Amino acid sequence: MIVLKSTTELDAMHRANQVVHMALAAVRHAAAPGVSTAELDTIAEDLIRSKDGAPAFKGYRGFPGTLCTSVNDEIVHGIPSGSVRLEDGDILSVDCGVVLDGFFGDAAISFGIGDVNGVAQKLMTVTKACLDDAVEQVGPGKRLGDIGEAVQTRAERSGFGVVREFVGHGIGRSLHEEPQVPNYGQAGRGQVMKPGLVVAIEPMITAGSWRVKIDDDGWTARTEDGRLSAHFEFSVAVTSDGHRVLGLEE
Repeated sequence: MIVLKSTTELDAMHRANQVVHMALAAVRHAAAPGVSTAELDTIAEDLIRSKDGAPAFKGYRGFPGTLCTSVNDEIVHGIPSGSVRLEDGDILSVDCGVVLDGFFGDAAISFGIGDVNGVAQKLMTVTKACLDDAVEQVGPGKRLGDIGEAVQTRAERSGFGVVREFVGHGIGRSLHEEPQVPNYGQAGRGQVMKPGLVVAIEPMITAGSWRVKIDDDGWTARTEDGRLSAHFEFSVAVTSDGHRVLGLEE
C-alpha cells in the first residue's frame, strides 16, 4: 500500500533528513587515509543521537551498523569495521538512515579518499548526475518509469552499468514502503506519482558489469567482476507543483 504524506508529515520527514545530511557531512569531513569505517560509524551515531534521532539501520533485520560503508567494488550494505581502514584512492559510499519523531530519513553519498583515478572520478560524477536527472522526473502525474529511464539513460550512455538487484523505495513512517523505484525502465510506465508520495531514489552504478554477488556476511553486496561502484541517494517528495528534496536547504 502506498501512503501519501500530509504537509505536516513532509515537514517532519524533512527534519529527519536534515539529520541524515548532517551525519553524512560529518563522515565526509572525517574520512581520510588510515581512518577505519568503524570510526566513521561512531561519528555518525554520536551526531544522530545528539540531534535526538536514532540510527535507522542499526538492528534493522540484524544489521550491526549506523551506516552502510561500501568501499570500491562494494555496492551497498558494507558493514563498518575497525579492520577496514581507508586508503588513498578508494571510493567510499556511505548510506545513512535516521528515525526522528516517528519518521524516517535516508540518503547516501560517494566520495574519493585522497587522490582517485579518472575512472573513479567519472563514475562518481555520473552517478550523482543520474540522481539529479532522476529527481527532475519527480512530479505529479509523472510515472516511476520516468525515474528509472533517466538513471539508465545517463549511466549507459556513459559506459557504465546499472545495478538491478537493488532498487529505491517509498519511505515515511517505515524505512521501506511501497512503491519500489528501479533505476532502469521505460518512461511512461509504472505507478503514477501523486502529491504526498515520498521516494528514496538511489542509483547504484558500476564501472563494469551490473551483476552482483553477496559476501559471506550476508550483507555486503559487491560487483561480480570486481569493478568499482558508486551510490547516491535522496529522499524526494512529490508536491502539488513538482518535488522537494527532503533534508536540503530550501
